[in-house]
Amino acid sequence: MRNYLISLIIIGMSCIAVAEETWSVAQAFIEGKPVVYKFMNELPNKPVRDTMSWLTVISWKYDGSNNNGMPLKAINESMIKLEDGLENIEGRETLYFDVYSATGNNLKEFVFYIADRELFMANFNKALNGHPSYPIAVNFYEDKEWSDFTKLKSDFTKSANQ
Repeated sequence: MRNYLISLIIIGMSCIAVAEETWSVAQAFIEGKPVVYKFMNELPNKPVRDTMSWLTVISWKYDGSNNNGMPLKAINESMIKLEDGLENIEGRETLYFDVYSATGNNLKEFVFYIADRELFMANFNKALNGHPSYPIAVNFYEDKEWSDFTKLKSDFTKSANQ
């Protein structure tokens, strides 16, 4: 798993509706740079979590040294196109669940929990067919307990309650 020393600041509890889900937006600082998170407010039910044991992180490293670790406008626009493509991956809530994204400190991450790596990647490639090649990496980590996402939510909850 990935470990970071972070200090957290809640930007606001936004209710971004996706089906029946609500999402929050918050900011943390990693190595002194702001990182903006968008994350699901609630865990999916246990039967869904039990079928999706693969933490899947799609990472895009970029040079944000002239922008306090944030992507420049042209790169951000490409990231938005990638995100739009990711929203078209077939199998949402049966094959995968997107749980959060993070932007800042020279890194953009889209984080999912998935049931089947090969099927997810086939659907991923299909959804991005016709897109330009993006400078991304896709990594899989076994996380049956959803500990990565649970820790993220816990960190922001602790920060909000202080």
